[in-house]
Amino acid sequence: MEGLRWVQMSESEMNEFLGTGGAGTLSFSTEIEDSPFSLPVSYGYDADGKAFYFRLALPPESGKKEVIDNPVTFVTHERTDDGWRSVVATGQLTEVSDMPYDATVVQAMWAVDIPEVDIFDQPPEDMQFRQFRLDPQTLTGHKEVKHDS
Repeated sequence: MEGLRWVQMSESEMNEFLGTGGAGTLSFSTEIEDSPFSLPVSYGYDADGKAFYFRLALPPESGKKEVIDNPVTFVTHERTDDGWRSVVATGQLTEVSDMPYDATVVQAMWAVDIPEVDIFDQPPEDMQFRQFRLDPQTLTGHKEVKHDS
């Protein structure tokens, strides 16, 4: 009988899975009695720097402004030809919007591919975005493997 189990991915497997960008869920911590503030996001990934980049809109009516400085957890997952894969990163966002163009982190941001997704009630070109970097305190990946029972 065939079963499934989960094992940890190696660094190279995580880098291959993350590529230069994709989509996932970014969750901000909140007060202990409140649920986390979670939202779908596009991300870019720099494998050399092991860093994630995000373009976030922070309109005045958004709850993101209240939680943007809180610790975060970022999760991305996908069913591949080889089964399910997931990566979880935790840490703190750092804004890089106003950093000089020649700063190392800004140069790394230009090397990633943050997919542009139009999920807003107004055209993205009418919205103001800010750029953030996540240098994970923890970064783990898991993959589904099949085994005989």
